[in-house]
Amino acid sequence: MPMIKTEGLTYTYSIGTPFEKTAVNNIDLEIEEGTFSGIIGHTGSGKSTLIQHLNGLIRPTSGKVFIDGEDIWSKDVKIRDIRFKVGLVFQYPEYQIFEETVYKDIAFGPKNMGLPDDEIDRRVKETAELVGLKPETLDKSPFELSGGQKRRVAIAGVMAMEPKVLILDEPTAGLDPKGRDKILGQIKEYHRQKNTTVLLVSHSMEDVAKFADKILVMNKAQVFCYEDTPEVFKRADELTGIGLSVPQITRVFLDLKKRGIDIRTDVYTTEFAKKTILEYLENKGKRGGADA
Repeated sequence: MPMIKTEGLTYTYSIGTPFEKTAVNNIDLEIEEGTFSGIIGHTGSGKSTLIQHLNGLIRPTSGKVFIDGEDIWSKDVKIRDIRFKVGLVFQYPEYQIFEETVYKDIAFGPKNMGLPDDEIDRRVKETAELVGLKPETLDKSPFELSGGQKRRVAIAGVMAMEPKVLILDEPTAGLDPKGRDKILGQIKEYHRQKNTTVLLVSHSMEDVAKFADKILVMNKAQVFCYEDTPEVFKRADELTGIGLSVPQITRVFLDLKKRGIDIRTDVYTTEFAKKTILEYLENKGKRGGADA
């Protein structure tokens, strides 16, 4: 049974007005438990609208959303419980920080779940360590911290609820490359330790390629594809055809192919590129030896 499932999911803004627009259109989707999926697409492709349906922030115009087998809009389901089960980290989450200490900010979600103090304490300290916050940071005001540290506090606050699904909407927006890699690495480690289903929304195909096991590509309010990462990059020409930016390393191999070099183009990391080039040179050497 999939952790996330949608059936005919459709949402239209401003129905009956000149501004009417369908943001997601008849989406059928299944995401298995424990997967780390990237969501990519143009601005306006429907990414943010889709993920806001998954914890009940938006109610579908038509269609259904299932989380862990439950129709979240069924009369027997409490939407509050769904929001504890599906944690959503918005873009620039540091603006959601409001408590007087880092500890209290991370503890806010678990406290609202009605957990006992010892369980809250365990979750706060464990999650803080996981996102790279030192113990002495917990007693500080979050407003004394750097931008990257604030971002980690906000993400830790959602992680501390231990949701079955963790959704992050552009969690590295505005960070430098080093800060971006650090936060994404910590999210990947959280996924590895907890086996949580993770959805990472990003404009960066490089980030998605590096960390995601599967990629959901949105285009014009619909699902263009949802496949394992290597399979998505086998369609690199199609991705560029709909105007998406593929990783720089992929563009290099597409260009080599256009120049007549018989080499694979589904390359999306530097490690993969190294392996591909070595295989190409080895095969070329063998062919040369045979011709001789």
